[in-house]
Amino acid sequence: MSTPTEETELAREWRLEINMGTDEAPDWQVCPGIREFQPESEPNIEDSSDYDSDGWAGNEKTAQSWKVTIKIRRKANKSVKVYNAVHEAIRLAHYAYGDANKIRLRYMNRNGLPEAYQGKAIPNWKPAGGEYSALGETDIEFTGDGPLTPITNPLAP
Repeated sequence: MSTPTEETELAREWRLEINMGTDEAPDWQVCPGIREFQPESEPNIEDSSDYDSDGWAGNEKTAQSWKVTIKIRRKANKSVKVYNAVHEAIRLAHYAYGDANKIRLRYMNRNGLPEAYQGKAIPNWKPAGGEYSALGETDIEFTGDGPLTPITNPLAP
């Protein structure tokens, strides 16, 4: 019996989906054109040291924040003059307030490996601009609002 070989993960193995439906009737659609993907989950650690620890520092996790930063190449149908629907939903949420400002998203390993997460976030839409020869790119930072929950990868076999 042969030993399976391990392979190094690639950054492009992430897939981002946006819920274009409702919480009750989700319609998960792929965010196309991602060029860069950076998930972050940062705990808030507070010093819990006291005299009873014989000089050893103590620490306690008291909060957690998360964000996902992506760079996309915008997609458009030039014949009918519309942008990709997922890109437009993100852009329009950037300008909204309240619940309309929150994007329900999930991201997962596109090869079906177990890593996958879901949450809601506030998007910050930042067109990159550039020289006359540059392709249209937009930086988007999704700042988490509430928990980022590990989920079963919907692409798992």
